[in-house]
Amino acid sequence: MVRTRSALGALALAALLARAADGADWPQFRGPDRTGVSPDTGLLAKWPEGGPKLVWKGEGVGIGFSSVSASGDKVFTMGDLRKENSYLFALDRGTGKKKWELQVGKAGGSYEGTRCTPATDGKLVFGLGQFGDLVAADAKTGKELWRKNFKADFKGSSGGWQFTESPLIDGDRLIVTPGGSEATMVALDKKTGKVEWKGVVKGGDTAGYASVVIANFGGVKQYVTMMANGLVSFDAKDGKLLWRYGTKNDRFGGNTANIPTPIIKGDYVFAAVGYGRGAALLKVTKDGAEFNIEEVYWNKALTNKHGGVILIGDKLYGDRDDGGQPWCADFATGKVLWTRKGGEGRGSASVTAADGKLFIRYSDGWVVLASATADKYEELSAFKVPNGTNNTWAHPVVVDGKFFVREREVVYCYDVKAK
Repeated sequence: MVRTRSALGALALAALLARAADGADWPQFRGPDRTGVSPDTGLLAKWPEGGPKLVWKGEGVGIGFSSVSASGDKVFTMGDLRKENSYLFALDRGTGKKKWELQVGKAGGSYEGTRCTPATDGKLVFGLGQFGDLVAADAKTGKELWRKNFKADFKGSSGGWQFTESPLIDGDRLIVTPGGSEATMVALDKKTGKVEWKGVVKGGDTAGYASVVIANFGGVKQYVTMMANGLVSFDAKDGKLLWRYGTKNDRFGGNTANIPTPIIKGDYVFAAVGYGRGAALLKVTKDGAEFNIEEVYWNKALTNKHGGVILIGDKLYGDRDDGGQPWCADFATGKVLWTRKGGEGRGSASVTAADGKLFIRYSDGWVVLASATADKYEELSAFKVPNGTNNTWAHPVVVDGKFFVREREVVYCYDVKAK
């Protein structure tokens, strides 16, 4: 009996440690739940002069706009090397040293560099090249397991900035959006690449630049994303198109580029885009077999180009288009509560949050720690990341007391844990 209790205790401890390890991972773009908000606590309230302690810098990851994902002892990212090919990289999470690299596709595009942030379940890792090359690899060794090409395999259609989404892992599936009229969204078996279903927008639609999120409206699990002409939602079970919002001539339709990832809260979807368009809050309800979309508000003041928007409680935080003017707004009404006036950093502001603070990185290399409050914009600390230039748009990541910033061909890892 004593040995049985000991065994049970050991199993319980192992399960607890496993859960703790899972909680210390950032397995895909915008984190485990794709909110961009980290569960980290106990972080520095302010940074030292010149910024927090640099733990390591990972070099040789090529030019890219890709952010990082982290799982177990590895950090994953992507980049173009030698202007020849795009690669998927694994770095040692403790040192930043490169563990392996895998060629994905050709380099280049309308902007030089990869766009996708890899997704991983700890055993497999997935990367998407800007020309539609989707690759699955063994996370430990980097061995290629399978690959698809959005255009060759699905007759996909991308915008002028090529394919930019970050794949979504959902259980045994990998969800991606090739666009086009034959396989607008696709569910793949993540282990084999076998197609489970193809979701189609009638008449087709070009892939946007956003990434898929999971929702549950009216008791139906759904995959929601932003296409070139509006929001779409597919039934997670079979890929049936359930609803769409926006047309080629209205709201998100016909825009230069629709980039930010939508935000799901209960029966509501918030979606913002840039280029002067604005944002919508939608309520989704089910009536029999049909879904109804109610526009709660449309606000042209809540533009966001590619820095992303996050929700903390009932407050939204994002950047005005890509102007380096972070704002806070009320989720329910869309009312702007404050906009940054002055402070360090210029250009597009990418934002994440942890421990009641906003971590904002600007495209000129400045990184800012600010209070996540609705009262006013309060800048607490700022420093400039080495190698910071322009168009460094990779989203920052805070996980397990570390702050990751990608600047072109270098990944910087800082210690932001309070001592």
